[in-house]
Amino acid sequence: MKKFAIAVTLAVGLGIGSLAAVQAKLPAAPPMSDVDKAAKAEKEAATKAKDDELVAKAQDKAVANYKKGKGVATAKTAATPGKKK
Repeated sequence: MKKFAIAVTLAVGLGIGSLAAVQAKLPAAPPMSDVDKAAKAEKEAATKAKDDELVAKAQDKAVANYKKGKGVATAKTAATPGKKK
């Protein structure tokens, strides 16, 4: 019976502790200065440009693989007509 009481006490304590942790509020972040805002905007712009470049490379590679796999005629092969009988 004593072990059961200890287990119940621990369970209640964990429940109250988790409830308190869920209800707790973090302090507000300090406001950003103009310098910090400009640095953040510059960093985001550089990241976006890099991501756009990587997407363009991936799209070009996908198109090349598609053309290679499907046998799509390129401008060079389309300009040379095949032999006609």
